[in-house]
Amino acid sequence: VQLQASGGGSVQAGGSLRLSCAASGRTFSNNAVGWFRQAPGKEREFVGSISWSGASTTYADSVKGRFTISRDRAKNTVYLQMSSLKPEDTAVYYCAASRTSYSGSDFSQYLYWGRGTLVTVSS
Repeated sequence: VQLQASGGGSVQAGGSLRLSCAASGRTFSNNAVGWFRQAPGKEREFVGSISWSGASTTYADSVKGRFTISRDRAKNTVYLQMSSLKPEDTAVYYCAASRTSYSGSDFSQYLYWGRGTLVTVSS
């Protein structure tokens, strides 16, 4: 399966963006999907994940209450809605499909990684 994250851009602090993660090649409707980000000079970090059904989500403390992950299984797409953005949210955002139906922050669970999309938040 090939994944592609899109929807990044530049926004002022306090603004919102919605990222999309689309799959091609095969469906990932039975896989958990995670969002990760990597800021300049920093290691990649977990942002959040959603279970195969969409009924269960997990978030990093740094984004809890501001970011929401959802999925449209019919469209084979997962979304990351980001609100109340802060300059420290600036990073390249990646989506990844897990080998399991439920996954959290364990990078080793994620088999398929897409190209990232850049989010820049200015103060």
